Amino acid sequence: MEVIKTDIEGVVIIEPKVFGDERGYFFESFSQREFEEKVAKVNFVQDNESRSCFGVLRGLHFQAPPFAQAKLVRCVRGKVLDVAVDIRKSSPTYGQHVACELSEDNHRMFFIPRGFAHGFSVLSETAVFQYKCDNYYAPQSEGALQWDDKDLNINWLISEKQVILSEKDKHHTLFKDFESPFVFEK
Repeated sequence: MEVIKTDIEGVVIIEPKVFGDERGYFFESFSQREFEEKVAKVNFVQDNESRSCFGVLRGLHFQAPPFAQAKLVRCVRGKVLDVAVDIRKSSPTYGQHVACELSEDNHRMFFIPRGFAHGFSVLSETAVFQYKCDNYYAPQSEGALQWDDKDLNINWLISEKQVILSEKDKHHTLFKDFESPFVFEK
């Protein structure tokens, strides 16, 4: 696998080695050993999957400590724009984001460490999205930022009129009013 650094330290794009022929393709989607050697020492404990239609936007979500989660995400069908926002107080990249297109064609994965809000928008007719988490879901620790916050200035690659949100995702905190539970550690 090839690890591509982004503008925010710790957030990386992973491109697996894909072997294809007339039968289709094969690739190793995850190896604990190689991940620890090239990315980070993380013990994933939960896998999740969602299916969404075009325009669905999920995010920007996080779990607060002690239930914070690092995530390794990928799109196995369709295409999404995946976004990670740095919400670690005192981080040199606090409030900045990285966006990465993930699709069934590029097979890319996106690693988001703890201390980031995460979301994605669906760019294809449908998308099946999978993610590995290094901590279990804890509803009492859920937090989120407003997806269309002007201070974050995220281009979701779909028009505002096309965005489909859950009722919960319509009413999150603005970044300027946000008190982060995360602290940047050098």
